Amino acid sequence: MIGKKRKLGKKINELQVGDTYTASHIIEDKELLLYLGLTNDANPLYIQHDYASQTPYEQPIVPSVMLFGMVSSIVSMHLPGPGSHIVEHEITFPKPVYHYSEVKFTLEITDIDKEKHTVNLTILGFNVNGEEVMNGTLQVCPPYEPNSITAQSLENFF
Repeated sequence: MIGKKRKLGKKINELQVGDTYTASHIIEDKELLLYLGLTNDANPLYIQHDYASQTPYEQPIVPSVMLFGMVSSIVSMHLPGPGSHIVEHEITFPKPVYHYSEVKFTLEITDIDKEKHTVNLTILGFNVNGEEVMNGTLQVCPPYEPNSITAQSLENFF
C-alpha cells in the first residue's frame, strides 16, 4: 500500500440504507497457516486431519475468527471502506467451513445513525452449496472527513 494512493471510504453522508457489497473468497492452506502462526493457535481441529476425522466435522475446519477477519477486511476496504472501524458485532456460524472452500460474503447497510456516526450492517456468508455458514450484524463507524490542512497532505490517503 505504501506508494499507492487510496481514497478514504464512503463518509456517512454518502451511505444509504440498502447499500451492499458482495465478495467471494477461497480459503487456502497458506492463509490458514499464516492465521494459526500469527495467533499461536494450535487447535488440532483446524489443521490435524487425523484428529478432525474423529469428530462430527470429519475434516479440519476454518477458525470462525478467521472468517470474521475476512468480513472485517471487507468493511475496511469496501463498505464503507478505508478509515472505517467496527465498534460492535454479533455473528453466528451455523455450519463449518472446510479448507479449500469458497465462501460468498454479502454485507448490507440496514440503518444509519448520523448523530452517533455509525451504520448497522447485516452479514451473510454462504458456501458453494448455498448453505449459510455465517450470519450476523455489525455496527461500523465510517471514515471521518479530514478537517485539517495537514490532512490534505496525507501520503497514502487523500
